[in-house]
Amino acid sequence: MKVNCLLCDTFSEIFTNEFTSYILMFRNLFDSVHSDTEYEIFDVREEIYPRTLNNDDIYLIPGSNAGAYDDTLWVQTLIKFIRKMYMENVKIAGVCFGHQIIAQALGGKTEKAVQGWGAGVRTSNIIDSKAIAYFPDKTMNLHYNHHDQVTELPPQAVCFAQSDFCPYEGFYINNRIITFQGHPEYTADYSRYLLLNHSDDEPEDVKLKALDSLSLKVDSLSAAKWILNLN
Repeated sequence: MKVNCLLCDTFSEIFTNEFTSYILMFRNLFDSVHSDTEYEIFDVREEIYPRTLNNDDIYLIPGSNAGAYDDTLWVQTLIKFIRKMYMENVKIAGVCFGHQIIAQALGGKTEKAVQGWGAGVRTSNIIDSKAIAYFPDKTMNLHYNHHDQVTELPPQAVCFAQSDFCPYEGFYINNRIITFQGHPEYTADYSRYLLLNHSDDEPEDVKLKALDSLSLKVDSLSAAKWILNLN
């Protein structure tokens, strides 16, 4: 199994000796499900893309400080590439920004969330029978750190999870595309580090509530299994 990561940010100002690489968090997560997973990274901000598309591979679009609605060249090029991947029926997974830009590319809409900053661990309700196979308790707990939200789904998408804070916590299209607004790759230690060291401009009450939520058990492995089981 191979995961092609379409890198949209390195968060170089965040990572330290303790947290060394954003992509390493994905590798640790996926390797806990399939230890033989292969990886290749393409920095799409530098216009570096796979030369060919393989229907057996997974194309992962992870997080970014950019907005899916930004009128920058690399974001617009990525939107065109997502449409190309969709037309060629390859397997695509989106996380946070990836979730948002896949929606934007395929006919949905992403905007700044009027609800404000989403942070910490959030519980959403599973509302689709296919998702219950991965989340049998009919709830999904994931780490979050976002200001944007999908406000309109692509017409062909099925929403599988909702919360009071975010109406579209994730969606799928056929068996080839799966997205999560949350971050299955995050750990509690990393979320805590972000909240304590990189959220100075955020509301203090939201930060304290987010820190308190980190004691909740998360469903990262279930999300990873769904990503790696796309077919």
